[in-house]
Amino acid sequence: MIRLFYGILVICCLGVLGVLYALAVQMGITDLFRILFIQEARFALKLSLTTSVSSVGIAMVLGLPVAYLMARRTFPGKFIVDSLLDIPMVMTPLVTGMGLLFLLGPNIAGQWLQKIGIDFLFTPAGAVLAQTFIATPLVIRSVRATFEGIDEKYEQAGAMLGLSDLRVFCFIVLPMARSGILAGAVLAWARTLGEFGATLMVAGASRMRTETLPIAVYLNLTSGEIELAVTCAWLLICLGVVLLMALKWLGVRQKAMNY
Repeated sequence: MIRLFYGILVICCLGVLGVLYALAVQMGITDLFRILFIQEARFALKLSLTTSVSSVGIAMVLGLPVAYLMARRTFPGKFIVDSLLDIPMVMTPLVTGMGLLFLLGPNIAGQWLQKIGIDFLFTPAGAVLAQTFIATPLVIRSVRATFEGIDEKYEQAGAMLGLSDLRVFCFIVLPMARSGILAGAVLAWARTLGEFGATLMVAGASRMRTETLPIAVYLNLTSGEIELAVTCAWLLICLGVVLLMALKWLGVRQKAMNY
């Protein structure tokens, strides 16, 4: 049976290597570095980093208090709220984007947003909004598990010393949960970097305007610019590998701290 499992492991590894090989043979290393200096590729990379970092930052601000409440407090309807928060994780990005598109349209919230000068549709701000919607549930779910693993006695001791709930949260809970919080941020960042469906629906696919790396891959592949599409794909892969290594390092570090 173990030999069968090793055989399945080999098949999975070969599948990953096959995909990487198929991308690698499309162009040479010199062509890859040459295309990296094309303005469109640099714009897509910069916009992806800007929108993903912004969305993760907003997701952390929204997700940390919610994760703490869900981990530490009991209130009426908590099961329903918990299920509601998980819905974005089971919705396909395309459906999520479609819902946001209708919500921000002129028939619902769009008319009110325009009155105060805010416009999300087909703008970089729309990409940030769509990615935040995707990232926030991931932050809540991952950080909540970290909060639940912290002994409440530390918080009780802080309260007995006269610390307010806010100080207990900021100076006791957050430092103890820093590894889990960083892991949740890295996971959300990796997810937002590769976000396509929701971003496409809300921000659109405008070259040099809302063109993140996934959008650039889509635009250039459909227009026959294979080399530029592959270059953007490799940028996504490299960024993803870096984030994956960071996530693994945080996991190893957390285990070491537990021991």
